[in-house]
Amino acid sequence: MKKILTISEKNLLVLIIIGSVLARLLASIILGNQVTQMPGIADQVTYHTLAQRVMNGFGFTFDQPWWPATHPGDPTAHWSYIYTFYLVFVYKIFGVNALLARIIQAIVIGILQPLLLYKISKIIFPEISGLFSAGWIAIYPYLIYYSAALMTESWFITVVLAVFWSAIRLKPTQTTTSYYLVLGVLSGTAILLRQVFMLFVPFLFLWILWNQRNSGLLKSIKNLVVSGLIIFIMILPFTIFNYQRFDRFVLLNTNAGFAFFWSNNPIYGTQFVGILPEEMGNYLMMLPVELKGLDEASLDSELLKRGLNFVFENPGTYALLSLSRIPILFDFLPSQDSSLLSNITRVTSFGFALPFMVFGIWLSIKSILKSKIIFFDSPISLILIFGFVYSAIHILTWSLVRYRLPIDALFLVFAGLALSKLSIFVRKRYANNQPA
Repeated sequence: MKKILTISEKNLLVLIIIGSVLARLLASIILGNQVTQMPGIADQVTYHTLAQRVMNGFGFTFDQPWWPATHPGDPTAHWSYIYTFYLVFVYKIFGVNALLARIIQAIVIGILQPLLLYKISKIIFPEISGLFSAGWIAIYPYLIYYSAALMTESWFITVVLAVFWSAIRLKPTQTTTSYYLVLGVLSGTAILLRQVFMLFVPFLFLWILWNQRNSGLLKSIKNLVVSGLIIFIMILPFTIFNYQRFDRFVLLNTNAGFAFFWSNNPIYGTQFVGILPEEMGNYLMMLPVELKGLDEASLDSELLKRGLNFVFENPGTYALLSLSRIPILFDFLPSQDSSLLSNITRVTSFGFALPFMVFGIWLSIKSILKSKIIFFDSPISLILIFGFVYSAIHILTWSLVRYRLPIDALFLVFAGLALSKLSIFVRKRYANNQPA
């Protein structure tokens, strides 16, 4: 009987994955071969343009003034190198075909996202089916939409899921160095896609050290040094490349300074606005006049200093400004300022999932307390730490709904748990109401 159930679950997982791929392929076909500015995915125009510039021998430059404040012909490091290389690879082989680039990533991501979330769910909650989490991520509208966009989001989310799957699989008595090599490669890839993940890596390593504490601290540190070295080796070529182009140290991307300055600025008062409306001016007008002649890297560095100065000089304003970013990050209600598509996607994604996520988190914490294990010994704690840290990063800097999507994807584990428990309750009630 157990074998039959196992086969059935595998078949259902295959069907979920097929549905996931088909949903993302449909989104890719709808977006088509044209690359235009659309709600939440305007950056795809940049990646599409930059890939063609690289492919035609102009390197990481633009032929006209470009966001954020890049001069024509000047080098840019604002955008993910490896995602640009992905588009260059596709365009070199198949021609400049945006639809094909969308389709390739839709297929890969459509397979990996439900599969990885299923595996994570089975490790964390072995007593329930992971199909509920896998099924939910397969049809999650926001993740479907971004899987078709020529941007880093969908790849980054998928790699983050892989990082967590790799981390919670580590066993003190069974794990070899190869596991830490994989963890390093996955973490490094996540950083290369979005450098903000670098801020979470110390928390990830500390959690692993805590869970490996009984296997020998020195051994655990050595293993994590391997992961850290892999990350360092993956970033180093881009740091060297940046130094050659800007004649100054730039670890990876030139976007932290821009983001921090533009998101912590007197223009807002104490009420942050995710996307600056026309009546408030524009982001280029906010740049200090005396800095506008600087190259991108120098400007990014100077803006970071000025953003930090604003925080140090106005701690109360900064605190209120940060608090005002919370509802923006966790927004799920329809808005008059959004398109019909954006409103539907927002409500049917996070709006539908949020109650289940909250209930699933409550069930998880209740289970930990009941088992009397230490909270940080449970892999549930790692997901909750990520949710807190990743949210805090964007609450303290720049909040947009799309920056929350990695949290959405991981927290669907909790939504799946809640849905699973609900289905068990409904089946029991139905069985009890049946005539004898």
